[in-house]
Amino acid sequence: MSGWTSWPSKEALSRENRSSARRAFGRGVRLLFAAAALWGILARTDLNGWLTAASVLGLAVAAVVVWAFFRFTLAHRAAPSVALIALMLGAAFGLHAVGADVPATLLWCGCAVLGMERLPLAAAAPLTGTALAAYALVGDSGGWLVTSLTVAGLGLIGYVVRLDAEARGNTQRLLVQERAARAAEAESAALAERARIAREIHDVLAHSLSAQTVHLEATRLLIERGVERDVVLGRVIAARQMAREGLAETRQALSALRGEMASVEDFLRELVASEGADLEVEGEARYLPAEAGLAVRRVAQEAMTNVRKHAPGAKVALRLEYRSEEVELEFRDFGSRTPVDNSLRASGSGYGLLGMRERAELLGGALDAGPAEEGFVVRLRVPA
Repeated sequence: MSGWTSWPSKEALSRENRSSARRAFGRGVRLLFAAAALWGILARTDLNGWLTAASVLGLAVAAVVVWAFFRFTLAHRAAPSVALIALMLGAAFGLHAVGADVPATLLWCGCAVLGMERLPLAAAAPLTGTALAAYALVGDSGGWLVTSLTVAGLGLIGYVVRLDAEARGNTQRLLVQERAARAAEAESAALAERARIAREIHDVLAHSLSAQTVHLEATRLLIERGVERDVVLGRVIAARQMAREGLAETRQALSALRGEMASVEDFLRELVASEGADLEVEGEARYLPAEAGLAVRRVAQEAMTNVRKHAPGAKVALRLEYRSEEVELEFRDFGSRTPVDNSLRASGSGYGLLGMRERAELLGGALDAGPAEEGFVVRLRVPA
């Protein structure tokens, strides 16, 4: 029963969502109906002046009633909408009574189509039936077959127009939903980008500034204790070096955020050249997304820092492999005279391998680290 009592959607009834060509066609049809009705009245020579004036006034009132009917149906107000259709049917009977059959026929046909298009079916069916029955009773000059076909055609036209309006309304609702989904997606992407920038700021600046703070605090204590100048100078140089490294990493992060970052291979080659390590590249090289490229860079940097801390002098080998849907970085050291401790929790930096593993998991990848043969291996896999 809900299909009989439910209204066409407001998107279906509204003219705002229609194309300019469709709106122009609708106005043209209404003007044609009005002109035909007016001509039907003025062409009757047997009507006296008062009847002619009353008929024209009735048409003007009918036009206002149609306008109000559109507004009430758009607001889904049943009682006034049905009352206005009944009023137009009554006006058609009045026009027929004074002999103005053409405008009366047009009103009956218009009421049949408009009622079927814009009212709930439970109200449209009896009103449309009344209008078509009245037309059949007074407009049968063409024979019962023509009249029957005309009545069936008008009822079908009204229902088809209703279905077309509903389809257009559904399309409009889907369009609104799609726009809302795109807006939500854009907002989500903006939040994800903010989170990425926040991670970069934390990974680079927090590590660099915290390390500098440690060195400068140690320098202050050494000065207060009157330690030799060379020891204090060593701490200052270490703090300066940390500042330079932090500045360089900050520039790399900003370049990455702007999409101006150098290729991962170039970065790794510079890294191994400065550390005397080996690099092996497998697979067909390709451009990596910014997040994947940053993950590879950060893991390589962190693993190299851990080697300097926990396995100084150890031989280091890197392997970068391009796969069909991911990229893998393997960082391996082969031990030294001091014990190796490159575990995920061993780093004292602000963005240790534990943080890198979290970054890899956010990207849908994984990071594993553990002892291997003589030394230690760190293996990163991220989609790319």
